[in-house]
Amino acid sequence: MTTTSTVPGRPAAPPRSQGLRDRVRRRGLTRSVTDAGFYTTAAALTVLFLGPLVWSAWASISGPRATGGTGGIGTNNYVRLIEYGAGLERYVWNTTVVTALTVVGTLFVSVLGGYALARFQFPGKNLLFIGALAILMVPHPTILVPLYTMLNWVGMQNSLVSVALVLVMFQLPFGLFMMRNAFEGIPRELEEAALLDGCSNLGALRRILLRAVTPAMVTVGMFAFLAAWNEFLTPLIFLTDGRNFTLPIALVSLRSGELGTVDLGALQAGIVVTAIPCLLMFILLQRHYVRGFTAGSVRG
Repeated sequence: MTTTSTVPGRPAAPPRSQGLRDRVRRRGLTRSVTDAGFYTTAAALTVLFLGPLVWSAWASISGPRATGGTGGIGTNNYVRLIEYGAGLERYVWNTTVVTALTVVGTLFVSVLGGYALARFQFPGKNLLFIGALAILMVPHPTILVPLYTMLNWVGMQNSLVSVALVLVMFQLPFGLFMMRNAFEGIPRELEEAALLDGCSNLGALRRILLRAVTPAMVTVGMFAFLAAWNEFLTPLIFLTDGRNFTLPIALVSLRSGELGTVDLGALQAGIVVTAIPCLLMFILLQRHYVRGFTAGSVRG
């Protein structure tokens, strides 16, 4: 039998097992409150971000102009969107071309530049890296006019390629930062083993290192895709031919309407069409995106 000693004038101390159960109960209660707060905050943020998109999707298939006045839901807004201007197909194609060139160009320059900055020693390396990052400190609109003048001198005005080149330049600081840190997080022994087996530096990069930095490449490509697909100001300045307009420019023109009218239903349909590729891209690459953002932000 276990006895509990008492001191005159003081209450008896609770058994040790009871105190342990109380601590476990309090810890479980604290964890439950923390989890409830986390899930409540996550649900509120989900509603906050998805609410406007859900409203746009509903507005694009409801209302008199979507159904022809018959009630219920309809697709007339999407029909008018498809037939607007040079055609939705043309605007989506232009946007796809600009986005593809931007993603490929950003990955090409960022991978080679990040590898060089992480693995080679050459005069002015740190100065070059800082100079590339300094682009982030320059406001985007302030250098678009000088860039337009420079590209005009070489005959690249009103060109989708010129828009892509400008977007690659603005994506370069983030891409170099991510890829440099990703390559520095890879043990040098992997590359040295490949070099001993007869690979060149580019061969080791292509055969071994690219697989190790795939999450970081996905992250850089994802940011380039989102920036190019939704970019408005750069195409607005560099493109003058309506047939070369990208989707954001076409939607702004659609919003302006004729005689000051706004086709709200077709505009909401355009928002849905613009958002779908971004959502699909993030859902498909979410796992690599999260890994790449974590690995590329902390040096190994």
